Parts: sequence; structure tokens; C-alpha cells
Amino acid sequence: MSKYELFLFDLDDTLFDFRASEEHSFFETLSHFNIVHEIEKIFETYKVESYKLWQLLEQGKISKDFLRTERFQKTMDAHQLESCPIKLSDIYLEHLTQTVHHIDGAEDICEHLSQEARIGIITNGIEFVQHKRLAQSPLKKYVDFVVVSEECGYAKPHAKFFEHTMDKGKILSKDSVLVIGDRLETDILGANDFGLDSCWFNPHGKAFLESHALPKFNVACLSEIKDF
Repeated sequence: MSKYELFLFDLDDTLFDFRASEEHSFFETLSHFNIVHEIEKIFETYKVESYKLWQLLEQGKISKDFLRTERFQKTMDAHQLESCPIKLSDIYLEHLTQTVHHIDGAEDICEHLSQEARIGIITNGIEFVQHKRLAQSPLKKYVDFVVVSEECGYAKPHAKFFEHTMDKGKILSKDSVLVIGDRLETDILGANDFGLDSCWFNPHGKAFLESHALPKFNVACLSEIKDF
């Protein structure tokens, strides 16, 4: 029997394969606007700009609405394209809500853990997108509650995000919670600073460079969680 009564999973790149969904949705968006040349280069630019803006969002320096359009504005500017960033963003997010790919073993581990504990989702994604994607997923039946940064007003790793999670999940003891996520700088650091145990999902064998973010467990595949 596990000592944990609640497992808090990050969603993108932990349970959902966001990279696959992002790529599919982006190319479908370009196709919608008849952008057919150098689409791979455009996508690489978009990923760089989006990542930089997500970092600023997590630091509380920009808003979610600004991020949604600015990443397309910067991408279009870099490639001297004139498509409207607002329309691009709207079409992209609509495709994203319909595109759900799972990380290998996601459903199996959720089913396994749900037999003896509760499961919560904690994500910095866009609220309506995350809820729509989860609604289409077989994982939904195992999830007790969902916390999205846009809904609570703070993003991981901010302590207020985890305070909101504790309140929403009616969690009384921090010792009974395990946070599972793929990003050291948000999932693991946020859990550390708030006093929660954490598990780093590290399928690509990334080097451990974040000395201030210390996971209690480190797994390369989700099934390894069963071992502890």
C-alpha cells in the first residue's frame, strides 16, 4: 500500500504527448491558411518563440492572452508572412482541442493508482483547451479534479498555484501527496518549494542540472511508478 493518498500529475508531456499534438495542430493551421512553403522552418520558429513566452508567463511577466497571439505574431514576422496572429491562434487552439495523443502507459498507470488513491491534474495550459482534451481522453474517468493555471490565476511553480490545488483537492497533509511531472523548473521546483514529494518523469534521459530542484524519484517510463 502506497503512503500517498493523492497523485498530482502534470498533463502535457507527462500524460499527454503534447509534442505530437502541437505538431499536428500547427501544420493543420498552416494548411488552413494556405501556407505551404518551409512549414518545418516555420514550426521550429514557433516552438522557440512559444517556449520563451511560456517561460515569461510562468514568471508572471505576461498574460495568457498575450502569449496566445504573440507567439504567432513573432513567427509570422520572422518569416515575413502576413496572416493574422489572432485568427492563427484561434484555429490552432481549436485543432489542439481535438488532438489528443497519450504518453505510453498513461492510462495503465492512472488505472493502477486510482485503485488505492486519488488522482489530480495540475497544468499551466490554456483552460478551455485542457478541459476539452481531457474530456475526450479515457484518462478522464480516473481523475478526481483538475487545476489549470488560468483558472486559479497563478502558474506552476508559484506557491499560490499549489495552495489553490490543496484547497480544491481538500488535501490536509502534504506528506500524502506526490507530484509527477516532466519539467524540473515548474513541476519539481514547485513541489519542492511547497513541501511536497515529487517524481521527475524523464523519458529522454536529460542530464540533471537543476541543483535547486530535487525530485524524490526519477523515472524514464510511467510504469516505473508502480515500483515505489
